[in-house]
Amino acid sequence: MNDEALIEAARDIQSEAHVPYSEYRVGAALETAEGEVYVGCNLENANYSNSLHAEEVAIAEAVKNGATEFERLVVSSSQRDGVTPCGMCRQTLAEFCGDDLVVVCDEGESTSKYTLGELLPNTITEEMLE
Repeated sequence: MNDEALIEAARDIQSEAHVPYSEYRVGAALETAEGEVYVGCNLENANYSNSLHAEEVAIAEAVKNGATEFERLVVSSSQRDGVTPCGMCRQTLAEFCGDDLVVVCDEGESTSKYTLGELLPNTITEEMLE
């Protein structure tokens, strides 16, 4: 799937976001190595720390369905402000994705692209816990 189709998927899922507090809608589209796409949107909770981020919802859906290899993630907000995954989401992605995962951030008329390794260098890994 091309970037434009993934951006559209991330934008489309924003309509499902539950954001009564911030009104800041975020959508994510995660593409597997096989070309399947899993989407997620943010789900706010009055206790903000219990809120779920779009990237977490997308990766959970993918892993739940048996996906193990990922190529690209697109993140888009209703503001089209180039939002990147937060630190918590970066760590969650690192648990299931390689440093070479391409992260595309929607800026409206353009995009910014990073690798997960660029966004989260020296990540905490399973090997570090041993």
